[in-house]
Amino acid sequence: MDLNNIPLFTLLQNKLGYLGERERMIAQNVANASTPGFTPQDLKPFSEQPGIKSGPSIAPVAPVAIATADSSQITIESQSGPAGARSYASAAAPDSETTLDGNQVVIEEQMIKMSDARSDYDTAIGFYQKALAMLHMAVQKPGG
Repeated sequence: MDLNNIPLFTLLQNKLGYLGERERMIAQNVANASTPGFTPQDLKPFSEQPGIKSGPSIAPVAPVAIATADSSQITIESQSGPAGARSYASAAAPDSETTLDGNQVVIEEQMIKMSDARSDYDTAIGFYQKALAMLHMAVQKPGG
């Protein structure tokens, strides 16, 4: 059974990928908090509805095949970069203040964004685990 054929799991995987990328981008903003002239970046809001342009631009990913040289080694090969790689649309998202050197990163605002992203990530993981538990319960033998 391939979970990628179930729309709920595909949606949750895309949302988790988006949130992971957003956390990476926020961490990059914090790392550049003292870089003169730096403008923080953020991702456009996540949306999976067709026709909405504000969501992530998901690049198609080539299928991944498992190739083994021997039974103790597993490598993943993909024709278009790392497995599960997606690209999301980002935009400049200056914070509420600008320092004299032109830096627009406010650590407190970035930490609030990180907290929100982490909370959303934990929620998506919870949905994923509940959906897996529901599938597991559905395939068990009655009374077993």
